[in-house]
Amino acid sequence: MIDTVYFEEDVLEYPAVSRVKKALPKANWVPIERFQELFNIRNQNFRIQKKNPALILAKKYENFVLPVPSGFGMSSSKNFYFSHMYNCLYDCNYCFLQGLYSSANFVLFVNYEDFFEHISQTIEKNKNDTQMFFSGYDCDSLAFDKVSGFSDNLIQFFEQHPNVEVELRTKSIVTSSLLRRNPIKNCIIAFSLSPHIIANKLDNKAPSIARRIDAMKKLADSGWQIGLRLDPLIYTKDWKNQYAELIFDIMSQVKVPSVHSVSYGLLRFPKKMYKKISTLHNDSGLFAFPMHENNEVISYGKEIENDMYSFIQRELHKYLPETKIFHCTN
Repeated sequence: MIDTVYFEEDVLEYPAVSRVKKALPKANWVPIERFQELFNIRNQNFRIQKKNPALILAKKYENFVLPVPSGFGMSSSKNFYFSHMYNCLYDCNYCFLQGLYSSANFVLFVNYEDFFEHISQTIEKNKNDTQMFFSGYDCDSLAFDKVSGFSDNLIQFFEQHPNVEVELRTKSIVTSSLLRRNPIKNCIIAFSLSPHIIANKLDNKAPSIARRIDAMKKLADSGWQIGLRLDPLIYTKDWKNQYAELIFDIMSQVKVPSVHSVSYGLLRFPKKMYKKISTLHNDSGLFAFPMHENNEVISYGKEIENDMYSFIQRELHKYLPETKIFHCTN
């Protein structure tokens, strides 16, 4: 899976590094000083690099916990995110990471305990507010879990903080570590989903929608709270029937009490990011569709936006109360 592991020399004593060595016994290990010397090189070709990315093991020193972008959070008064990893094993055509980073290599920050220390400080600082923490903004929370073991550490931590919520956002079906343990009620396993036909075309390397729904059902039946993330909404021929079918398929297998929340948002990019990503995918029909610019954001435009939002809301209201449905704008 990964041929080369670059590592900062001062991370070798961390338990996560020992786990990576066991998981990738055939990889070539190369020492470096700091991950930026590889990851931040200009003019890297993301598409070519994505065919055979390397893993970089690094230590994070700052920005452990950050406020979520406006319009990203749920009902909590304070919403934060943290990124223990940069980049994703999957290769979805619309992924914003290919417009955010120059490199397609994976960066895993192995000093997990420092993340939890800063999350603890954030919890204490905002103890009079409802709080939610998001994992999976700059990576997939579970796809690399067999190598990193991060989710076990995270759930053990949040089990000690039952008054705040944490979301693991994913397209992965790597859920065995979750199914082996008792669920905690303040942890939401949130799956990013698109209609079957759209996902088959755009969600490269990711598990099929049928397999994701099956993973959701198993988790829900085991007592885990499930999040449904219909984001981004993709406009295409027959999109109404496709999204109606998707929502029906999910709700016929996952019981309403197990659904913590549903969020939805249109396909959208900052202007500079859209230009970069569309150049990388100049042969994709996704970026051939005429788009509109509004306040430096590229999307389908108000007419399609209003049509899609109204339809998705009506479909979700057939199954779920208003209190579980959220419109995300970032």
